[in-house]
Amino acid sequence: MPRIQKLPPAVVNRIAAGEVVERPASVVKELLENALDAGPTRIDVALEQGGVALVRVSDDGCGIPPDDLPLAIAQHATSKLRVAEDLERIGTLGFRGEALASIGEVSRLVIRSRTADAAGASITVDGGRVGEVVPEGCGVGTTVEVHQLFGNVPARRAFLRAAQTEWSHSSEAFVRTALAHPGVAFTLTHNAATSRGRRVHDLPATDSWRRRIADLYGEALGSRLLEVEASDGDIAVSGFVGRPEDDMAGTRLQHLFVAGRPFRDRSILHAVQEAYRGMLLSGRQPIVFLQFAIPPDAVDVNVHPAKMEVRFREPSRLYRLVLAALRTRFLADDMTARLKPPVALAPPASTSSRLWADEPVVEQAPPAGRPTPGFVPFPSRPSTPDSSPPASWTAGRDAVPAWEQAESAAAADERAVQMHNRYLIVEAGDGIEVIDQHALHERVLYERLKAAVERGGLDVQRLLVPERIDLSPAELELVQEHAATLEQAGMQVEPFGGTTVIVTSKPVLAGNTPAAAIVREALDRLAAVAAAPGRAASLLVDEVLHGLACKAAIKAGDPLSQAEVDALVRDRRLVRESHHCPHGRPTSLTLSRHELDRQFRRT
Repeated sequence: MPRIQKLPPAVVNRIAAGEVVERPASVVKELLENALDAGPTRIDVALEQGGVALVRVSDDGCGIPPDDLPLAIAQHATSKLRVAEDLERIGTLGFRGEALASIGEVSRLVIRSRTADAAGASITVDGGRVGEVVPEGCGVGTTVEVHQLFGNVPARRAFLRAAQTEWSHSSEAFVRTALAHPGVAFTLTHNAATSRGRRVHDLPATDSWRRRIADLYGEALGSRLLEVEASDGDIAVSGFVGRPEDDMAGTRLQHLFVAGRPFRDRSILHAVQEAYRGMLLSGRQPIVFLQFAIPPDAVDVNVHPAKMEVRFREPSRLYRLVLAALRTRFLADDMTARLKPPVALAPPASTSSRLWADEPVVEQAPPAGRPTPGFVPFPSRPSTPDSSPPASWTAGRDAVPAWEQAESAAAADERAVQMHNRYLIVEAGDGIEVIDQHALHERVLYERLKAAVERGGLDVQRLLVPERIDLSPAELELVQEHAATLEQAGMQVEPFGGTTVIVTSKPVLAGNTPAAAIVREALDRLAAVAAAPGRAASLLVDEVLHGLACKAAIKAGDPLSQAEVDALVRDRRLVRESHHCPHGRPTSLTLSRHELDRQFRRT
């Protein structure tokens, strides 16, 4: 064995960089935390190639004196700790003193800074080689530039993803930080040096957290959030949650903060899921923005080098507090709804047209009515509860294998009844079958959409009145990046100025489902999966089709006519995977006659 020796500073910094600097998003997070600790009113972030080529963070905070610049890039040097006991009451964000030293080891790092009572100065670190402090003309505050991350470490750089993927992670790091600090103005610019460069976010300072959420994710979402708050002695939780009908496919709109720091915690998110139990379909996620006020000595933020995790002294108290806050709000809303007199709404959309939308429908301007997921109102149509499914439902059945046509015909005399406006009861050969109407219709729609795409394209209807959608900057980025994917799935989305777009077409199979709701569901799914490595274009289209089927399918609580019940039960024979929906949930369960006899003590 070789003798034990102390590692040189360059190796120490390189090891620390491996823990602190995973990708450009890590750099964005660390530099933003340092900027916030300087007490700024404004922070500007500029990225090139998703942050791989350049990350620049500028603030108008207190600045760094020239004599302190060499210490700023030294390992374990910080202005935020003095004694060991300070680790038990951390009140700042960037306290470890590792970030700048680690970043400077694997990039070209330039710091320019000026305090109110001194001249400006700068220092450069190039791959761990520290330059001299030189005079620099600059305003009060600090600008940190990180050029060519991992440029001197080819093995690490090879593990970075495509620029668009790194941009997705970097912009998300920006959004999390901006959410936690609404009192500071933020801007984010991407690829300003190219023709496609633009300012993605321009967030004014505000004393309203709802306003900051709306600025980031759109006014439609911000205005529908429900405010929650609760306290238990020296701990408190406050924030906003989404209505159950505004559920999401992924978790990108679930944000937790403590002391201005974003964090993830399985226990707290489990409490959120418990609060929504029975109000969401399996696999759907609620919208959550929660802030926790906790004494500094009751939370440990120093359990991870990159400060991605925190540890609470009494996690069970937080669990109960979150559960109580959300359940109290939902119960209050439910009681309010019961006490209010019934409100006359526009007639519901024809269930028949939602079940069997094969023929183009002339779109009408959506009137006011009850809200639907996607933050847009239902269009109105005269209800025709006794109408039979249109003959066009059989269009294209000549392409169905003969065995499926024969099996469907054989099942034409199946007897079925709807129960509780959500389950269909069918007499089976040796018992009864209970069908989840939403899950089954979702599977049937998905298979038809998928088959249409594989045959060369969906039947698309042009909207007589295009639907306008106000997007967040991040959603607009998704629309621009995946316009071809959306079009392949039957949705034509066009720019309308600013972050507003219009939807001019949608798939015929979507029926009366608002085009805006379909697009929002598609964007939600694309945001969750598009950044993952190895996502082929065909898989992205398939993900959008999953969302389209979920959004367009009939829902639990929708009454069906007898003709509609019979048609849906009959047409489950047209898909091979009818026993589960696209999310993997079962579409039905069977109770055998033997089981029924045993329950009634006939055996």
